[in-house]
Amino acid sequence: MDDSTRSPLGLSTSQAATTLGVSLGTIRRWSDMGYLKSYRTPGGQRRFSSEQINQFLESLQRGGFQPAERERASA
Repeated sequence: MDDSTRSPLGLSTSQAATTLGVSLGTIRRWSDMGYLKSYRTPGGQRRFSSEQINQFLESLQRGGFQPAERERASA
């Protein structure tokens, strides 16, 4: 993702979905299940760090997101 579309608040749900190539519903579900750590803005929107999304993408490319990686990614 280039710097022109980055927000200081992090990636929106839509941006995270586009980066990972999945639907908005999948991003929401992964966030609810703890696979992706997000935080909420004062307006209630989820935001994701680009670093955490990149780590998650790399782990998927290695063959899956393991529980130990989940804990490390959320730290």
